[in-house]
Amino acid sequence: APRLTSSVLAVLAFSTTCSAFAPSVSLGRSTFRATPTKTYVNNITPPARSSTSLSMAKSIDLTGKVAFIAGVADSTGYGWAIAKGLADAGATIIVGTWPPVLKIFQAGLKKGSFDEDSILSDGVTKMSIEKIYPLDAVFDTPEDIPEEISSNKRYKGLDGYTIAEVAKEVEKDYGKIDILVHSLANGPEVTKPLLETSRRGYLAASSASAYSAVSLLQKFGPFINEGGAFLSLTYIASEKVIPGYGGGMSSAKAQLESDTRTLAYEAGRKYGIRVNTISAGPLKSRAAQAIGKEPGRKTFIEYAIDYSKANAPLAQDLYSDDVGNSALFLLSPMSRSVTGVTLYVDNGLNCMGMALDSAAMDGSRG
Repeated sequence: APRLTSSVLAVLAFSTTCSAFAPSVSLGRSTFRATPTKTYVNNITPPARSSTSLSMAKSIDLTGKVAFIAGVADSTGYGWAIAKGLADAGATIIVGTWPPVLKIFQAGLKKGSFDEDSILSDGVTKMSIEKIYPLDAVFDTPEDIPEEISSNKRYKGLDGYTIAEVAKEVEKDYGKIDILVHSLANGPEVTKPLLETSRRGYLAASSASAYSAVSLLQKFGPFINEGGAFLSLTYIASEKVIPGYGGGMSSAKAQLESDTRTLAYEAGRKYGIRVNTISAGPLKSRAAQAIGKEPGRKTFIEYAIDYSKANAPLAQDLYSDDVGNSALFLLSPMSRSVTGVTLYVDNGLNCMGMALDSAAMDGSRG
């Protein structure tokens, strides 16, 4: 059985992380959804359906709720999957998009490039993004923006993209919201071992990947309805060693999870809202499939997925909608008493202490 190298683990790490500067393309499309179980009279069942055509949204009604998802710029990232799950349940979707890719994303929506990925569980309705706000989550206020950014041609013609400004604009447009999602992360030195990471790179990873979540909740919290929810996305490198996931990113994810617990207490008492995070496993995607592709050899992500299948309690593929459905639960009234939680959506890989396909385990299972 194939074994993961440091390079493969690095790709696995990238496959579960989004960027504050350019949101992730780390998730594949699927038709996986979760539906209630049905019982049929006289044990007569209707024609068989694909096991990947279920919808949890049918049992959750978020009509009238407003959800802001920070970090959406295409149809293959975590943010999109979460937005789609929420839209399927009836929520109004508004998003924050990194300024340099804002026009590309808007053009793609206008051309219908994401139409196929927008179809909801009824097979007909398309997810509608009501409004897109330019958002660069490494800046809290206009005063934080350096001259090299404000004069950058990729930011030309844009303003009001700091967290405080976007929060003010959202409050102006909607008054109150109910759901806030942080789908952002970035580590400029992520390919470097921690021993070789600079102070600047380390702090940049923390700023984009952890503090941005704190700042979002600081600025949006005052106008999130009581009973609302905040969700972020993390990775197992926060607590386990993942060779290749460097540049301070493992530390940033550990910060994010620690902050999730502290903010659950503080935001729960102050605003009456819940704060949770999801830690996802390796996922198929168009981008990941192309990484390290060599004639006659599997790609890095294929090795990572094979590793998960060989070692996780559930030997099955993981899809973007699995994360979307788990997020839907955490962001809905169904989890009204759940807060301060890191929810693993990884087929159980996180609980394993041994690699079952390791050469050292040969013969151990008879």
